[in-house]
Amino acid sequence: MDIDDILDSVSAPIQIPQQTLDHHALVRLWVAERSAPEILPWDESLMDRVMERIRKQVEHVEAETGNEDPKANFRLIIVQTDLERWKWLVRCYLRARLAKIDRFAIFVLSETQIRARLSPAEIGYAQAHQQLLEEHYQASFLRSFPERLRGLEDTAGGINMVDKWDADDVVWVRILNDGVDGVEGFTGEMEKGGIYVCRWSSIGGRVFAGDVEVI
Repeated sequence: MDIDDILDSVSAPIQIPQQTLDHHALVRLWVAERSAPEILPWDESLMDRVMERIRKQVEHVEAETGNEDPKANFRLIIVQTDLERWKWLVRCYLRARLAKIDRFAIFVLSETQIRARLSPAEIGYAQAHQQLLEEHYQASFLRSFPERLRGLEDTAGGINMVDKWDADDVVWVRILNDGVDGVEGFTGEMEKGGIYVCRWSSIGGRVFAGDVEVI
């Protein structure tokens, strides 16, 4: 092996395993979902890969349980630890999304653009949640009100009863691409890689465009 071979081996691009990439992507999704006031788009391809990996790990654990080989038991502990890590991340991510669905169910279901950000299972959950809530309210007190006062989406008197997230919430963001400008409170172009504090109303569109990530 000569010096050229050594340099080529050092400069060769590092192949990062897809599992590692998915783990990093899921962590970023969870952090962004927890911090953003709006519900963010569901990444179907990523979550399909994650859930398939969890399914295979569960099958492996079930198949190896009872194996008396010490080496196999040690490998099984490692797999179980990794499995619990993935399951914990998925639970945290889903809970962050379901918390917003629970609070803003009517608004989420009534807005086509926002509803498109949900997975089919989340849409079903939101519909069931809202139906149960309406039935509970009707049975508890709404049925004693006049008919015109029973609606949960009433806008009479200029007051909207549908709860919405606050677009003026403040978020921390990282700039991913060049050309991010026109943000309230900042003059000129925001530096790529820079971290800023902005109002969601002025930066949310850039988040959905992929130019900015919430941290």
